[in-house]
This record gives sequence, C-alpha cells and structure tokens, in this order.
Amino acid sequence: MAAPAHRHVVVVAGGISHERDVSLRSGRRVADSLTGYGWQVELRDADASLLPALTASRPDVVWPALHGASGEDGALRGILEAVDVPFVGSRSTSARLAWDKPTASALVARAGVRTPRSITLSHDVFRELGAVGVLEAIATEHPVPLAVKPARGGSAQGVTLVDDVNDLPRAMVTAYTYCDDVVVEQLIRGVEVAVGIIDTGDGPVALAAVEIVPRHGIYGFEARYNAGETTFYTPARISDEQSAEVSRAAVAAHQALGLRHLSRVDLIVDGAGTPWFLEANVLPGLTETSLVPQALTASGFDLGWTYAELAEQAIRDDAH
Repeated sequence: MAAPAHRHVVVVAGGISHERDVSLRSGRRVADSLTGYGWQVELRDADASLLPALTASRPDVVWPALHGASGEDGALRGILEAVDVPFVGSRSTSARLAWDKPTASALVARAGVRTPRSITLSHDVFRELGAVGVLEAIATEHPVPLAVKPARGGSAQGVTLVDDVNDLPRAMVTAYTYCDDVVVEQLIRGVEVAVGIIDTGDGPVALAAVEIVPRHGIYGFEARYNAGETTFYTPARISDEQSAEVSRAAVAAHQALGLRHLSRVDLIVDGAGTPWFLEANVLPGLTETSLVPQALTASGFDLGWTYAELAEQAIRDDAH
C-alpha cells in the first residue's frame, strides 16, 4: 500500500536517559526515511513542549524513538493513549511486560520457548540478608558461567558475563548502578542472534536473523553503537532448520508479550541448535549500525516503505 504523501508524523526522540544520543540517531534515521517516502515529518524531543504540540497539531501518528525507561517502559505510550494519538509500536501494558526482564522471561517460557535458569534479587534484599550470604547462595545454586544484568534497561548497560565466581560481587554492584533489581542467570553459550519482527496487518513476520560477533566478547553498549566493534552476519550462519526454529521462537515471544508492529527478540542458539530467549525489545534501535534495519534490508524490504507501512498500520489499529 502506498503511503499518502500528506500524512503527518511526529517522531519523538532524545529524552534524558543514558541512551539519549542513540535515540536521537534512531529518530533522525526514521525521520529521513519517512521524509524520503513523502511524509510530513516533525522531529521532537521528549520535553514539556511535546504534549501541547501534539494537542495543537493532532498528527496522524506518532513514532516513539525514545530509548531507555520512559520510551520503553510504557510511560510515554500510556500518555499517548490518554491523549488519543495513534502511535507506532506496542501498547503501554505490553511494553511494561517486555521492559521487565524477569516478567518477560516467565511469559515467554509459558509459550514454550526455552529461557535460562535465573534468580532476581532486589537491592534491598541483597543488603538486608547480607551480601556475603546471598552471593554464597547464588554461587551454590547458580554456578558460573553467569550473566548478571539489570532487570530493566536497554543497550546492555550494566551487563557483566561472569566466568569466575570471585567476579560476581563487582558484577552485582555494576548492575545495581542501573536498576534496583538484578537478574543473575545461567549463561548460555552459542550463536547470539537478533530477530526483528514486523507486522503491517497480516500478522507478525520474522525477518532474517542477524548473527552478532562482538570483537571483545560481549555485545555491550560500545559494541552496539560504534562502527567496527561488532561483526554482523545477515542471515546468521546457522542451518535452515535452526533458522526456522529461531524465527518460530521469536514470533512466539512477540505474541506471548502482546507486542505489535515492531519488535526485536534476542536469542542464543546453543550447541544443540536450541534457541534460548534472552529478551525482547519493543523499541529496537534504528541507527545506521542497528540490527533491525540490517535485517530489513537483507530480507528485501525498503526502509522507507516499511516504516510508512508500520505507521499506516498504527493509524488503522488506533482508528475509532
């Protein structure tokens, strides 16, 4: 379907999170793609002028490109729902489910997708029960290797891979810097892949899986957004059977969390070819080094057309 040239979209990017610069880059890329496709595009920051501007201009649709908590935890989406403005992406309730990693893993596991064994600890419990005793209990029930990460957050900030139990205390402190709840989970080794999901009205479709090979062992913040820090293979270097399983698992996770329009599901394919769910992102990065644009291009989609179709679907979904 061709997008009407008169459509007015507001792309919201920036904000005050640690991921502000990434958000601005994603927002500009979306804005450029839609402008090139004939849309009237307005790029706005998430500040006190946003709601009055939306109320005054009543755009056809909003494209949230706001990374970090306010853009991905459902807060901004809830406000957009309250002011009755159509927007691209998952609704506030689903965004909250995906943003909380322990909740997301539990829901995805119920859908039949493998998830790593894990424990979630609040900072209060960690402090009140005594760090030494808690760490000993973790080491007994969850032997290394482990992944330690904030229970809520994006761009792998605060994530540490622990191969030596003596490194666990520092990993916990690092994760608590970003969130009051920390997930300690079994580290699954294998091929790390990211699967973009798009839905323009005919149901969720898995894009080509992108294999992620960071230069320094972990796909952290620097590796995600600095060119040359990570090698990507699209499609991933896995068998056709494994690729089909990865796609099935990604779509199942997307549906289990009630996501819509656009998401990215991160998984690990172990040595036996089994995909393990790591997390789902309701607002995947759309920068020049991001995975979903790579997958769209590799899957034969034009970025401008795809973004316009997603925006049109948001308008249809929110029509009254």
